[in-house]
Amino acid sequence: MEYEQDTVAEDSNNVFRKVVIAVIVLYVLGSAYMLYSLGSRLNKVEADQKAAIQSVEQSNKVLMDRLGLTESSLKQSTEVLQSKLTRAQREAAAHDAALLKQQQQTAQQLQQSQQQLSSVSTDLGGVKTDLSGAKTDLTATRSDLDATKKRLESTIGDLGVQSGLIAHTRDDLEVLKHKGDRNIYEFTLNKSTKRPTPVGTVSLQLRKVDAKKGKFTLNVVADDRTIEKKDKNVAEPLQFYTGRDHMLYEVVVFSADKNSISGYLSTPKGAPQPGVIAQ
Repeated sequence: MEYEQDTVAEDSNNVFRKVVIAVIVLYVLGSAYMLYSLGSRLNKVEADQKAAIQSVEQSNKVLMDRLGLTESSLKQSTEVLQSKLTRAQREAAAHDAALLKQQQQTAQQLQQSQQQLSSVSTDLGGVKTDLSGAKTDLTATRSDLDATKKRLESTIGDLGVQSGLIAHTRDDLEVLKHKGDRNIYEFTLNKSTKRPTPVGTVSLQLRKVDAKKGKFTLNVVADDRTIEKKDKNVAEPLQFYTGRDHMLYEVVVFSADKNSISGYLSTPKGAPQPGVIAQ
């Protein structure tokens, strides 16, 4: 009985080994077949790729032949194109640099213009202030002139002839000069002067003065004759006729001191001028 059991167990082990060996053999054969199949496919793919490459190269060659190109000319054309592109890039870069520089210069000029405008605006403000001040001064001067004009008087001279406006001060005399109605010659005469003093086209000589009473005596030398104006008052027009056309001259004294007097000679606009020879 035991012998039979051992025989059955040994038979079972032999069958198992045979099955394992058969499986291994089948696996090896299957793997070899798969490797062979894969190698065949790879060779076919490689062959197809080579054929495709050859076809593309053949097509390129045909195309180049049709276009009249060769590899050297294609290479040369490629180099020319690259050169043109490089030059265009350089020109574009130079153009951009020039444009940037111009923009910077424009911005700088604009800034300078703004600074100049600011300076001009400041100057204009100062000028405006000066003009305002000048306008104020002119208004004050005009007021002073108006007041001076009101002080000027028209009166009768010592010959009984209506006189023009009479200046009582040096300021009044300035206004009278600017009116331009007559020729004005200022003078100051000293009592110590022994000879007549030329004033305009005539000569004057102070003979006597009383500052307290405001009186004086004056000689007028005109047309080779002497006219005495005796005991005359300050601001009194002393009138006399002279010249070939018998023109009316006036002497007005507006201040008298102990030994001197000051005033002016007034002559018509058409009267002879000093140093001018009458025709």
